[in-house]
Amino acid sequence: MAKRRTRNTRGKIIEAAWRLFYRQGYDDTTVEEIIEESGTSRGSFYHYFEGKDALLTTVSFLFDQKYEELMERMDPSMNRFDLLMYLNRELFAMIENSISLDLLARLYSSQLVTRGDKHLLDHNRTYYKLLRQIVLQGQERGELRTDVTVNEMVRVYALCERALIYDWCLSEGSYSLLQFSRTMMPMFFREYRS
Repeated sequence: MAKRRTRNTRGKIIEAAWRLFYRQGYDDTTVEEIIEESGTSRGSFYHYFEGKDALLTTVSFLFDQKYEELMERMDPSMNRFDLLMYLNRELFAMIENSISLDLLARLYSSQLVTRGDKHLLDHNRTYYKLLRQIVLQGQERGELRTDVTVNEMVRVYALCERALIYDWCLSEGSYSLLQFSRTMMPMFFREYRS
């Protein structure tokens, strides 16, 4: 129970911070506003985060939370290739509609220079676990190739998503990430269909 409460408090802070970052911008959001928006305390905030900058690395938490939400709504009979494309569209719709382009760019640049954990590559995240599960099911059903390992397919899928996000950031959001991915993700990944 304590673990769930910890995750809920931390999650409330993260969600509130990213809502405020999106609405007001990162620089115009204060720790006090995050605390107020999250309905938590100053002590709770500093228990989980050293300061506002520490929240920049938490976007993967939001992505994983989105995947957990999607897991509950997934159609078990859907072709696994189609399911992967569906997950991509849902994530990119969330990114396009609720994650500040500036903050996403900061996140990606921070991951390039960090010497510590590269949380976007953490294979214990819900993201990677779900992708491995879907790819394995696709192989077992004969929907995805079996001559390529699950881990290699997951690696390529994640790489394609990161590439699309990176290009979208470089292009300063001059096109719809969601619409572009509708065309590109199936092209990138179609070689893995059986």
